[in-house]
Amino acid sequence: MKHLLLKLILPLSLFSFVFVTKWSYVIVEDGPDDMLFGFPLPYRCSGWHTSMSTQYFLMEMVFDFVVYFIAWLLFIALTNRIFTLRPNRAVVIAIWLVTVLSIGYPVFIATAFDNVFKTKRDLKYQEVDTGVHFMWDGESNPEYEKYFPEKKP
Repeated sequence: MKHLLLKLILPLSLFSFVFVTKWSYVIVEDGPDDMLFGFPLPYRCSGWHTSMSTQYFLMEMVFDFVVYFIAWLLFIALTNRIFTLRPNRAVVIAIWLVTVLSIGYPVFIATAFDNVFKTKRDLKYQEVDTGVHFMWDGESNPEYEKYFPEKKP
């Protein structure tokens, strides 16, 4: 099982952490309505101090990654009990290559702009709508009037 940690569990955890997550349209108590991203806890939203920036909440991000890691660990452990997993070297290299390539863009975006990294999310919000977010989807806010037609600005 130890050999499967580096060969399968870690790259699949990293890939799924970056590739698929949850979006939440929220009304922030002391800020603009915004989109939060992350599953099970939101760990990323747009920066409010300037455009083209992002806020990252590190404790929530670590917790989310641990959840993904444990889910893949359980899945691989159960699968390994039914079938003995011995991944081919080419498959392991392909998985790591896809993982590194899929992580490259979000890491570049996180380090390239005027982003804010906070230890813990300190904002209060009301969740209005949620859905699944894939890496290739855009991150635009939904129309406010769609959720609150009586409160048109």
